[in-house]
Amino acid sequence: MSSGIDILLIEDEPNIAEAIQFILSRDGWRVEHWSEGGDAMARIRQHLPRLIILDVMLPVRSGLEVLEDLRKVKKVSHTPVLLLTARGTGGNGGISAGSADRILSKPFDNAELRQVVHEILGAKG
Repeated sequence: MSSGIDILLIEDEPNIAEAIQFILSRDGWRVEHWSEGGDAMARIRQHLPRLIILDVMLPVRSGLEVLEDLRKVKKVSHTPVLLLTARGTGGNGGISAGSADRILSKPFDNAELRQVVHEILGAKG
C-alpha cells in the first residue's frame, strides 16, 4: 500500500538527511526518511516511492546491498535510485553506478541535488 510519498531518503547522517528533506520539501516533494539499511526493503515495499535517495554507507546493510535487493523485487525493481557517496565516483577508490540511475558525491551542491531530482521525477506542481 502506498503512503503517497514521492521520495524515500535512506541516509544515516542526521545533518545530511535534514538538509535533503528541507531542500526537497521546500520544492513540494513529499519525503520520508529512514536511517539504516536493515529494514530498507520493508520501507520501500510499504511506501512505494517514486524515487529512492540511498546512501552507500549505511548501518546494518550497505546501500549497495539494498540496491541489489531492490533490483530483484519485481514490484519495485524499476524504482529510480539516486546513490549518495562520500567515496567519490571516479578514479581509484570510486564506485560505479551499477544499477543506480544516478550518483552524487558528498558533499554535493543543493542546486545539483534539485536538478537531479527534477531530471528523474520531472517538475513538481
